[in-house]
Amino acid sequence: MNSCELVSAITALAIIIANETPNDDELSVLASSFNQLGDTLATIAAQRELQKNRNESSEKSTPTE
Repeated sequence: MNSCELVSAITALAIIIANETPNDDELSVLASSFNQLGDTLATIAAQRELQKNRNESSEKSTPTE
């Protein structure tokens, strides 16, 4: 899936969710929940990358025999 297809799919999903959630308060809670989900996933990905880089760095600094 290319970037345009991804954006289009997310937009379509947002429209479907909005149409099925007529209550604006509930829609706001859903939006906040999805934001939190995205932020948490980004934090997990960043932590994994940091750990991977640390492991690679320590492997390079360890002398080979």
